[in-house]
Amino acid sequence: MDTLIRTFAERGDLAHVALLLWALAASAGLWRALGELARANARMDDFVRELARFNARFDDPL
Repeated sequence: MDTLIRTFAERGDLAHVALLLWALAASAGLWRALGELARANARMDDFVRELARFNARFDDPL
């Protein structure tokens, strides 16, 4: 691992490694946020569906 770091430091590519790590972290964060958003959307859909079933069951016909 030391030789790998030394090689990047000598060639000046350390900034590229830092940029790559930042991009990977940002992509992982975005991926996780989109997954959470999809799960929240599914929970909201379930809630609205159950609310519609409740309203249909107790709807007062005039």
